[in-house]
Amino acid sequence: MALGLPVLVLLESLAHWVMSRGDLAFLIPTSPGAEWNAPCRIDELVNSLDALVLQGGADVCPRAYGEEPACQEWCGDPRRDGYELALVREFLEQRKPILGICRGMQLLNVALGGSLYQDVPSQFPNSICHRSEGAGSQKTPDSGVHASHTVRFIDSSWLHRLYHGESLHHPVVSVHHQAVKRLGEGLSVEAVSPEDALIEAIRLDRDDQFALGLQWHPEIQPPNDPAYLDPEPILQAFRQAALQRRAEGELPSSLQIQN
Repeated sequence: MALGLPVLVLLESLAHWVMSRGDLAFLIPTSPGAEWNAPCRIDELVNSLDALVLQGGADVCPRAYGEEPACQEWCGDPRRDGYELALVREFLEQRKPILGICRGMQLLNVALGGSLYQDVPSQFPNSICHRSEGAGSQKTPDSGVHASHTVRFIDSSWLHRLYHGESLHHPVVSVHHQAVKRLGEGLSVEAVSPEDALIEAIRLDRDDQFALGLQWHPEIQPPNDPAYLDPEPILQAFRQAALQRRAEGELPSSLQIQN
């Protein structure tokens, strides 16, 4: 809220990361009115865009996956949830790429019928620190409140292949207290935290749809620090998927049907 009015926020670090290879990043506004598809049809909005990045932020409200909040502080922002879930489902319908980061990964999982741990420290036994102590549920990555830990790619997973089959245990930037519990339909686990086996990356297992979720924050890790996981292969794969989908959309309608 600003001056008592709702505001939409685009994290500068995320926009700059997405734009680092010459692409444009836009903050997608909510549609006016109570319904997400009126009066501006959400399918028409998505039709004009190449890809979707879901950024971090407030908790996903547990009611979005059929649970009541165990704590009032974890109620999140149901209005934002409805807006972003509608976007995810339409991007999936149009087979356009989706990259979810932190909350964005959790939202992707919920959109496909999955659920979340409302609070990792209290609901996931023997978990390591995935967020610096004292961080409130509404903190954003740009606040500087974060921890770091390593991730391990699942053998033969898409991420494992993307990074040339290396057995990686590189640190990543971690800013979360919620996490994937039950996987959504069609999703596979791409990476875990080796210390506690918490899910750290998920992917929609379909050849015709790029949909990847990362629990970590590639956009705010120290730049050019070889100690951290290099985010460039992920960004380039996402960009390539968007370019390929755009090229498919420019084909004559007869060829679109064949695809």
